[in-house]
Amino acid sequence: MATGTLYTYPENFRAYKALIAAQYSGAKVTVSSGFKLGESNTTKEFLQKFPLGKVPAFESSNGDCVFESNAIAHYVGNAQLQGSNTHDQAVIQQWINFGDNEIYPASCTWVFPTLGITPFNKQEGDKAKEQMKKALTVLNNYLRTRTYLVGERISQADISLACNLMLAYQNVMDPSFRGSFGNVNRWFNTLINQPQFKSVIGSFSLCSKMKEADGKKYAELHGGGKKEGKSKKEQKKEQPKKQQPKKETEVEPEDDIPQLPKEKKDPWAECPPTKFNFDEFKREYSNKDIVKEALPYFWKHFEPENMSIWHCDYNYKDDLSQVFMTSNLMRGFFQRIDKMRKNSFASMCILGEEKGHNISGVWFWRGQNLAFELNEDWSVDYESYTWKKLDPSDEKDRKLVEDYFSTPDIVNGEKFIDGNVFK
Repeated sequence: MATGTLYTYPENFRAYKALIAAQYSGAKVTVSSGFKLGESNTTKEFLQKFPLGKVPAFESSNGDCVFESNAIAHYVGNAQLQGSNTHDQAVIQQWINFGDNEIYPASCTWVFPTLGITPFNKQEGDKAKEQMKKALTVLNNYLRTRTYLVGERISQADISLACNLMLAYQNVMDPSFRGSFGNVNRWFNTLINQPQFKSVIGSFSLCSKMKEADGKKYAELHGGGKKEGKSKKEQKKEQPKKQQPKKETEVEPEDDIPQLPKEKKDPWAECPPTKFNFDEFKREYSNKDIVKEALPYFWKHFEPENMSIWHCDYNYKDDLSQVFMTSNLMRGFFQRIDKMRKNSFASMCILGEEKGHNISGVWFWRGQNLAFELNEDWSVDYESYTWKKLDPSDEKDRKLVEDYFSTPDIVNGEKFIDGNVFK
């Protein structure tokens, strides 16, 4: 039976996955009472055990160190939760991955603006709702003849997927929205009322009214004086255009005539072509020693005539209060520019101290100008940062790139707290 300490912050639904699993397996998991996000996870001792510095993180009584919520839940779980045969184990992993890849990103994109964590983007919000509907329809059909996801007993698939749904059920999935997913609602209510769930999450209230994006709260937390967290370009778009008199030859289009969708142009089409293999570099970076192998690969293949490197600093440092909110802010930025990944890469870092940290990072992409301006959908967040183009032939700039990509204890003269890689 596993015993050990879980490092996390309060009400972290990702940590709930392991804590609930421990309730079913009987594992003795103690939540560290002295843990402070942004302090405890930046110490040399913590980073030796958990190099990413992220939570939840678990240290067993025999010295095993495990990070990532589903992996920790597996470690502290038992055969009932993990599956007794190859088929069940595969299906359990299927639904765990479904929760992480189909539910969690859509939930965060939809919910975070209502909590003021990320700025509101109507287009992305609408996409997230549609993605949630699509995923819940699949889940609802699957649960039509089933009580639980795998077999006749609760497994880790039920626990992990339910935890990924908690934010949405709590904040935005009101009776009108969730009414179409009766089988999912039945399944979810069954789980949250199990004693093993209740001992961890307490009393859980389903959303009665869908929360709306809270621009004021976002401005208070992050944006300072910026209007509702919107960029200058967005505010400019909202200004009504002056109506121009029609020419005699112009004809008013009929409302019921469908307009053909305009073909979308590749945003990178005007950028010079490059032989740099972004996918290959990302594999090098993810799977090999960054300093000894990934960085040499980068400098060997980088094409300064066709590509550029940029450094950025967040403009509203004084509004960053909690490290986990700052980390969510970065992840929200990445989600909104997801289609930039094809020809770009970045390492964004939270640097400084818990009280007085900031976001900065190093990016590279095809072309010589700011890539965010190539596509309207990518331009939501970048104006919140100050951008400086780096010179790959300059020794100091090269050192800056290497520090941000390898994230040692000190980056650009400040203590490294946390980071996210856009790849």
